[in-house]
Amino acid sequence: MFGLGTTELIVILIIALVVFGPSKLPEIGRAIGKGIHEFKTAASDITEVGKEVKEATTEIGKEVKEAAAIETKKDQGEDAE
Repeated sequence: MFGLGTTELIVILIIALVVFGPSKLPEIGRAIGKGIHEFKTAASDITEVGKEVKEATTEIGKEVKEAAAIETKKDQGEDAE
């Protein structure tokens, strides 16, 4: 976890306890937890949108190829006449 060992985490928690006091720590922990949750949700949404965009571009590419094939067949049919 970020290259921090158990000793470092304990020291950080003791410093936070001294600086913020025991009454503020649960509130700070909740706020940090909510922030992490929102970040994960946003990252998940971005990944989902990226997949949708990729699928849409693939579908559009297929439709363009089909349209080009139809136009090619039309052009070849007109040349034969």
